[in-house]
Amino acid sequence: MADWDLKKLRILRTLHELGTVTATAEALHMTPSAVSQQLTGLAKALGVTLLEAHGRRVRLTGAAQLVLRHAEDVFAQLERADADLLGYLQGEAGQVRVGAFSTAIPALVVPAVQELRRSHPGLSVAVREAEAEAAYELLAEGSVDLALSLAAHAPTPRDPKFSRVSLLADPLDVALPAGHPLAAEPGLRLADLADEPWIFGSSGPWSQITTTACENAGFVPEQAHAAADWSAIWAMVAAGMGVALVPRMAMAGGLGAAGRGAGGRAVHERGGGGVALRVLHADQPRRHVVAAARRGSEGAPGPARVLAALRQAAADQTPEDPTFQLS
Repeated sequence: MADWDLKKLRILRTLHELGTVTATAEALHMTPSAVSQQLTGLAKALGVTLLEAHGRRVRLTGAAQLVLRHAEDVFAQLERADADLLGYLQGEAGQVRVGAFSTAIPALVVPAVQELRRSHPGLSVAVREAEAEAAYELLAEGSVDLALSLAAHAPTPRDPKFSRVSLLADPLDVALPAGHPLAAEPGLRLADLADEPWIFGSSGPWSQITTTACENAGFVPEQAHAAADWSAIWAMVAAGMGVALVPRMAMAGGLGAAGRGAGGRAVHERGGGGVALRVLHADQPRRHVVAAARRGSEGAPGPARVLAALRQAAADQTPEDPTFQLS
């Protein structure tokens, strides 16, 4: 039987992910020569050629790809073994570490933590704010147990390292200055705002989400101002500097303090100028929120309970129409 050395298999997997021996060595805190020696030893133990020259780099052979396919099953099984052992040893106790993007923390993570404090007081949750790419790096290296991100910026469901769970389709509403001519327009569509100055991030997920939503509506948004912080975006809209898409979760997370005005209309009291928030009923854009765990670990009692609480928090997101005008 071949010698399936787990340490060496992890080195091979890292090389496959990063592409070069140098990058692999840096990621694993090894020297390039040590990486090469370990992979040479693995190839000898398995009796196959794992690497072949490709210009000034190396690439994995077909045999190496086959080895990795089986290795991923082994790694997942070991994660399941760790999860079972953790459940046996800790039961209701322990800590689950969650990496999540900013608006998901007040809208989903905080309600989930509050519920878990009531239902499983021995289980603690440590939260770390991180955008999608950083969250998955933390998950892969074992620094967090769950990662919350937007589906468009998460690894694909076919990635063998992670299991994904869909949590929420978060509607995107449009914020306009309260005195804008279209603020009270019936049946407002995103395309009606094609000639408006837009406010969104200069790069990253929110920039892509805004531009994609507008392009799907048939136009490219003119970016008048760049901001990633929702309070800054809100203030600029209130000052009449442009329009912006606002995720419903940002409102649920406390962007405005909601109350009820005359006639049952939602009113958000906030200092500054006026903002009208409108639902785009005809072409409602959405962003999809997912949670992920290292494949095989999602069945551990702690992560499973946190995932259940996150699902409930997502289900509890209010479906009410948030249309309002602030003046």
